Amino acid sequence: QVQLVESGGGLVQPGGSLRLSCAASGSGFSNFAMAWYRQGPGQQREWVVTITKNGDTMYADSVKGRFTVSRDNAKNTVYLQMDNLKPEDTAVYHCNARLFRLEYWGQGTQVTVSS
Repeated sequence: QVQLVESGGGLVQPGGSLRLSCAASGSGFSNFAMAWYRQGPGQQREWVVTITKNGDTMYADSVKGRFTVSRDNAKNTVYLQMDNLKPEDTAVYHCNARLFRLEYWGQGTQVTVSS
């Protein structure tokens, strides 16, 4: 069993930055592929980024060049550095852990981009 807790969300002006964290409890964190998803108001949940257990990364086109994902297996934590934020980035950001058929979700952290 893996529990995921996100933090770091908040209110930021357009062009600003935030860093989200996702702390995992339980064993085997280093074996999981980790991802971030987001769900904007009135929208479906969408995939944002994935980092594999080997550190390979994949980004949605909408965030490529602005967001950077990383992981620290010693701390059981994955990070999402978000720069040059736009109003359309406003959403609840959820952390996801996946290993074969095992999948876990965090409760999410709210990110609001507004002037």
